[in-house]
Amino acid sequence: MPTFRAHTIVTMTGPPIDNGAVAIEGDRIAAVGPFQEIKASGGELQDLGEVVLLPGLINAHCHLDFTSLCGMIAPQRSFADWIRQINHLRRQLSDDDYLRSIATGFAESRRWGTTTIANIESLPHLLERMPRPLLRTWWFAELIDVQPRGAIDKMIDDALAVFRGKENWPGGFGLSPHAPYTASSRLLRAATRIARRRNLPLTIHLGESREEMEMFRHGSGSLFDLLRSLGRPLDDCSKRKTPLGIMLDMNILDERWIVVHSNELTEEDFDRLETGPRFHVAHCPRSGRYFNHSPFPLRRLRELDFNIALGTDSLASNSSLSLFAEMQTVRNTHPWLTPKQILEMATINGARALGQERSLGKIAPGLQADLIALPIANQSGDLFEKIIAWDQAVPSMMAAGCLATTTN
Repeated sequence: MPTFRAHTIVTMTGPPIDNGAVAIEGDRIAAVGPFQEIKASGGELQDLGEVVLLPGLINAHCHLDFTSLCGMIAPQRSFADWIRQINHLRRQLSDDDYLRSIATGFAESRRWGTTTIANIESLPHLLERMPRPLLRTWWFAELIDVQPRGAIDKMIDDALAVFRGKENWPGGFGLSPHAPYTASSRLLRAATRIARRRNLPLTIHLGESREEMEMFRHGSGSLFDLLRSLGRPLDDCSKRKTPLGIMLDMNILDERWIVVHSNELTEEDFDRLETGPRFHVAHCPRSGRYFNHSPFPLRRLRELDFNIALGTDSLASNSSLSLFAEMQTVRNTHPWLTPKQILEMATINGARALGQERSLGKIAPGLQADLIALPIANQSGDLFEKIIAWDQAVPSMMAAGCLATTTN
């Protein structure tokens, strides 16, 4: 049972432990505490030096498929124009291109100390050609039915079929009806029913852009025009309903859902959320800035006790997969949050969003041994502020008890 000593251990369960140690058994944490106490239990000792040891970061929303599109789409005049651009680029990519993109995304995530990813997979069949990933990944099969078609249950079953035989992969699987404007009510209800039956998490893009709000409330705007040109039925538009209101009316949102973005929420939405269901929210600060979306209502959602985790979104709307950069953006935008609260958004809140609060996001006995080490122990200042200010590659990490450098 190897034991790792560090200058400071940030457990996320209590005060940081100076001169601490973590004992690992297999892929789990066996013990954590003061070095002298943990050393007494025996085991092979490895001194990590003057580093701060903390839980691996959790990316609550990402599209690894699009890593290769980094820097290829300049900010557009409208969200609909960006959709046109990414769809044009996607049509030029082969399955091999997508596989390389995913592999590059994994390497980029490791570089920045991410050990768990909630990934939206637009081409689930790619998993049949992939090796078992090192990083803990929840693969959310993306579901879209812009043009009406039958056999929705079969569409979902076919997407889930590629997950069979991969139960030993680190992480899990889920469903991602893309958004209310690309997933019909039939698809949303079917995905919810199947996810509940199979105990799967769900995620959806919701309330992301002003154009989405304009489409549903007023039956107008560039997104409305784009979807009309694609043959989407538009009988759910022009009814003065918000995107969130449509989902709430369906009575399908609950703690199983990770709702991504939620920039566009009205006073009516907040009134309904006062007594409405509690779901999780994935906030993607830099992607929202790229699109110039409305400010994310973080304070109001926190006051309503919503669990808010951090995501990077894809590199088609971001410059890196660094959750440290996301935390720095949150700090600059919401200075009333403490650095510790911001770090929670990239650790324990992400674990909770995935239903893994008893396995991930903290350093505690019985939890997964997913750890990262930062050489910042001898710097002055607030420890949590130093952590979120990190802006270089993370030198070393541990995933499922396996220690590795991030440059391999």
